[in-house]
Amino acid sequence: MAARIDHAVTSGSFSLDGQTFDVDNNVWVIGDDAECVVLDAPHDVDVIRTVIGGRSVRAVIATHAHDDHVRVAPALAAATDAPVLLHPADRVLWDQVHPQRPPDGELTDGQQLRVAGTVLRVLHTPGHSPGACSLHAPDLGVVFTGDTLFAGGPGATGRSYSDFDTIIASIRDRLLTLPAATVVHTGHGDSTTIGAEAPQLAEWISRGH
Repeated sequence: MAARIDHAVTSGSFSLDGQTFDVDNNVWVIGDDAECVVLDAPHDVDVIRTVIGGRSVRAVIATHAHDDHVRVAPALAAATDAPVLLHPADRVLWDQVHPQRPPDGELTDGQQLRVAGTVLRVLHTPGHSPGACSLHAPDLGVVFTGDTLFAGGPGATGRSYSDFDTIIASIRDRLLTLPAATVVHTGHGDSTTIGAEAPQLAEWISRGH
């Protein structure tokens, strides 16, 4: 059976730099009836486990380590006997949330993760955070961008450990080079396509400066 993409939304909070916001987060699960990987573990283990069902979880992959993306990652890993994978540049953020529990493994640019016969290629796309990563699944025609690229523009860069010029470079050089028909599944909100977002690059740059 071919790999499929399942989806859930969890609600909770995001806290950084002394501020807290209410947020809804997307959780993406990629796999078949036997196995899967989970992208991000925001607020509610039970919601995510309902999407997983009885499948074996190969990994809990963090697109980045803001607390609204990793808050229940250790609990989900314990419940599913799966490793948590994170780019090492985001340890500074992870350690603010889980100082006593390090990730189990590292994401690296160009790394290929395999699940249910499908390859997820890791793209290091910093800017929203130092270790932010996107996951490109060419066979499925999708890229999972976390909080790097949304429908309508780049992720926020007004908080600690973020940088506008860096996120623009990541989007321009790593994401907008993907085929225009590639579906963009984001960390929050609606999905979009590379083709829909590419024409707005110049406008984003002018807004940012």
